[in-house]
Amino acid sequence: MRPDPHLKWTVLGLVLAQLLACWLVRGLAWRWLLFWAYAFGGCVNHSLTLAIHDISHNTAFGTGRAAHNRWFAVFANLPIGVPYAASFKKYHIDHHRYLGGDGLDVDVPTHFEGWFFCTPARKLLWLVLQPFFYTLRPLWVHPRAVTRMEVFNTLVQLAADATIFALGGLKPVVYLLASSLLGLGLHPISGHFVAEHYMFVKGYETYSYYGPLNWITFNVGYHVEHHDFPSIPSCSLPLVGGHGRQGCGGRGLRGRLRRWGGVGRALGHALASFSFRADRGMAAF
Repeated sequence: MRPDPHLKWTVLGLVLAQLLACWLVRGLAWRWLLFWAYAFGGCVNHSLTLAIHDISHNTAFGTGRAAHNRWFAVFANLPIGVPYAASFKKYHIDHHRYLGGDGLDVDVPTHFEGWFFCTPARKLLWLVLQPFFYTLRPLWVHPRAVTRMEVFNTLVQLAADATIFALGGLKPVVYLLASSLLGLGLHPISGHFVAEHYMFVKGYETYSYYGPLNWITFNVGYHVEHHDFPSIPSCSLPLVGGHGRQGCGGRGLRGRLRRWGGVGRALGHALASFSFRADRGMAAF
């Protein structure tokens, strides 16, 4: 349970990569801009949201420098295009504290989502619009007062977007926004949204994945381990090993997925057969 000495440099590299991409896409045709937003920018921006997840647990500079972590999360937020980091931290604490709690854990789909998205076409639409539901669901399920940090996050993000627009025009701004919307929607990396807490097996509410996609997602696949030991930085979660897989935090209700490819097949199958339902606040197949 210590800071990750490499996290800030990894985040810096990802942010600079997206700023360079903003410069390069200025002359691209729109179809190619959207292609690279999905194939490259979507991976980078999704990775940055997971870096912000790690930073929200104070793993960049340690718990003794909490303010530094909050400010750095705002910096990591810049390529995402919309203010995200401060609000995520506010609600993510509740996700850990009230995991699966109806009306408290805003990661759980609402009753309306379960009722409305009940056909293959609507379920596909839900997957495409996942960024909107993930962003707007907290405002509906568990609204909370706006904090100063959220105002700061918004002002910094708007200033960054305006600067990018002034220097590069519309296309770089569209590239960043498209990277976030496409990368967090129907995208291979987004398999972790379903893999983490959906009940693939009755009674098991949290699952881990140990495949190679962890290399570009800050080990978010080690999700059982993360919920047992949220203060351990992502780079060290593989060291938890078999202990976390057995729920050594005493919570129980843990499972394991061999690969997100399996989740991909589950998502494909989901379009034909799975059903959401609210079961004590959990979304279930």
